[in-house]
Amino acid sequence: MSKPLIGVILGAVLGAIDGLTAWFTPAVRDQLGSIVIGSTVKGIIAGIAIGFFAKKFHSLPLGIVFGLLVGAFLAFLIALMQGGYYFEIVLPGTLVGLIVGFATQKYGKTPSPASS
Repeated sequence: MSKPLIGVILGAVLGAIDGLTAWFTPAVRDQLGSIVIGSTVKGIIAGIAIGFFAKKFHSLPLGIVFGLLVGAFLAFLIALMQGGYYFEIVLPGTLVGLIVGFATQKYGKTPSPASS
């Protein structure tokens, strides 16, 4: 499977799980559906960016750091729009980026050049 595809799929799955962690914050339980959808979209966006980075740069440490930064940045933007819950939003979002960054570098395949 290609690195961008792994990034998108894993970003979507982990993004949905990230959104489900909102259940642990009782004040937002009534918004759980929209939070899960938003986190899934955020995970897909992060997965696309991380996957294409992994396709261009073949370095596990760089992939992990880039994933961590992308996940933290996107989660911070969401927390900023919410006006609160920074820890509850940024921590799981950062972990999603870190895991996707690792997985795309470790398990993604780079297409082999066509033989003539």
